[in-house]
Amino acid sequence: MPGTDRFATPEPELIAADVARALAEDIGSGDVTSALLPDTADIAYLLCKQDAVIAGRPWFDACHRALDPQVQIDWRTTEGESVRAGTVLATLRGRSRSLVSAERTSLNFLQTLSATATATAAFVAAVAGTGTYILDTRKTLPGLRLAQKYAVRCGGGHNHRIGLFDTVMLKENHIRAAGSLTAAVHAARAQQPHLPLVVEVETLEQLREALLAGCERILIDDFDPATRRKAVRIAAAAPFNRMIPLEVSGSVDLASVRAVAEDGVDCISIGGLTKHVQAIDLSLKLGTHPSIAA
Repeated sequence: MPGTDRFATPEPELIAADVARALAEDIGSGDVTSALLPDTADIAYLLCKQDAVIAGRPWFDACHRALDPQVQIDWRTTEGESVRAGTVLATLRGRSRSLVSAERTSLNFLQTLSATATATAAFVAAVAGTGTYILDTRKTLPGLRLAQKYAVRCGGGHNHRIGLFDTVMLKENHIRAAGSLTAAVHAARAQQPHLPLVVEVETLEQLREALLAGCERILIDDFDPATRRKAVRIAAAAPFNRMIPLEVSGSVDLASVRAVAEDGVDCISIGGLTKHVQAIDLSLKLGTHPSIAA
């Protein structure tokens, strides 16, 4: 598996675009409630109310700075850090109206991306020591793909592909339309010789065909445990000698992922990292938290 920079964030312009859309959705023509407040200098604290892995600081910061470029945000945690319930993540100093207006949008980003990082960290911990990588999928929230894939990296996982443009991935329908798996591989190599090629197989016969045809990774989808172990033995034996990594996808949860990894596969892709997330419970409150000395 290629290495990835765990904390490499998307371009600032992309984060700004995410934030602009979200703020426009929430504030619209103006925050009619915060307009009732005196617009004075104020302080606030960001509290995490459950155990979590934190991800999404760039989006949180961008929300507040979009409304108050002078806001001061002092983080007490780092990206990818595991925190316990009750941890004060950051303190903020800015204008009262802006702090309140940015509250919900900034929390929406942070709670969702931290949820993805937290879920990913749990899967990564479950396969620790096996040498198996945890991958994400394209099953992301619309408009938040790069953000969620960043959060997966914060949780210790790896990105599969960003979209349909950066990797050729041959699935059942592509292979059927091409006439055969080998024909589909040859067409992919001819048309996109510089892109990674991933091939999904449904049988051991197709696995052998894919190993002979050549690709960067083979996805064995929904194999039962016995067949999966046979697939690993075939890929590891001569003449293939584990030159092509095997990926498992489908019907893998936190309870079963360790057993799948111990079968000897190289990576496991989990759609639930991004589509089944449960938001982390966070709150942003004006004032000073009792645990912080004045």
